[in-house]
Amino acid sequence: MAKINGNEIRPGDVLDYDGGLWAAVKCDHVKPGKGGAFAQVELKNLRDGRKLNERFRSVDKVDSVQLDRKDQQFLFESDGMLTFMDSETFEQIALSVDLLGDRRPFLQDGMMVQVQYYGDEALNLTIPPKVICTVVETEPVVKGQTAANSFKPAILDNGVRVMIPPFVGTDEKIVVNTELFQYVERA
Repeated sequence: MAKINGNEIRPGDVLDYDGGLWAAVKCDHVKPGKGGAFAQVELKNLRDGRKLNERFRSVDKVDSVQLDRKDQQFLFESDGMLTFMDSETFEQIALSVDLLGDRRPFLQDGMMVQVQYYGDEALNLTIPPKVICTVVETEPVVKGQTAANSFKPAILDNGVRVMIPPFVGTDEKIVVNTELFQYVERA
């Protein structure tokens, strides 16, 4: 593990801190008028999901951890477990559905995801930032309503509700941002 200064912490960094593995979610660098500069860091425990706010000064040393990333293909879900296959070795692993949280509906059959490992332990699961979904229910298109920058509610084929532009109708494929749950464009 490499030691880094407290002011070098960036969002996405994984730290071995306080007896656990923590991911930096937010990082604000503060230089008060009086006293030394520091980084206010929001950390998330990769094993149990706890959150922690810590203040690191530039002289503080923390252990930075490198996680191994492997591309794996989603196969199926059963009993709250998601089964993935390594695309190189064809080994299968089962991970808890809790790793995805509220992004679970966007996981599609055969989708390639990135699993992050610390040694042999799978800690995190990342799905693509954009996926293609089909609109199954929305209000009909009203002529002349496209002049204003307005949106209407829609339900997608995976059950997720998003706001879409008025020109998009039922049975159309759209691209959705999986982090923000927002319409991006037509597919």
